[in-house]
Amino acid sequence: MSTKHRCDWSVGDALYEAYHDEEWGVPVYDDATLFEFLILETFQAGLSWITILRKRENFRKAFDNFDYKKIANYKQDKIDTLLQDAGIIRNKLKVNATITNAQAFMKIQEEFGSFSKYIWGFVDGKPINNGFKNLSEVPANTPLSDKLSKDLKKRGFKFVGSTVVYAHMQATGMVNDHEIECFRYKEV
Repeated sequence: MSTKHRCDWSVGDALYEAYHDEEWGVPVYDDATLFEFLILETFQAGLSWITILRKRENFRKAFDNFDYKKIANYKQDKIDTLLQDAGIIRNKLKVNATITNAQAFMKIQEEFGSFSKYIWGFVDGKPINNGFKNLSEVPANTPLSDKLSKDLKKRGFKFVGSTVVYAHMQATGMVNDHEIECFRYKEV
């Protein structure tokens, strides 16, 4: 039995604990990984994150390992196949948004050199370390996620409301929202 203190939200499910311990809140600067997290977060809108984690490998398989160059060129036959895939969330709007988001993602890469430069520019290239004691203190969104969400929407992204964007910022380490007593708080 582990004596490590984890963030309350992650305790009790082995998949959640592994995700918390190994990925959540670790700064991500790689465009491919940033895209994967962004797409997973958009599919999570209205659902629980554990639902997405349990389907993550299916999403990777269905969406060509989140290869945004391939996804940007999906045609109707691929969309129809995705909408029949019980291993993913079969939401037509979210599937179509994934294609739109891949196209918008590449436009940002062209403009900024990388998506990482663009998105990390909102936090001056380094994580914001919050000091929350428990889950009840963690916001669902912030003025910064509002600003980023608005900019992504202006650039053509779909399903990127402020709450989705803040979850993306948490997952990719743009903000450190580990509880201060969590063993990962100081590590990330």
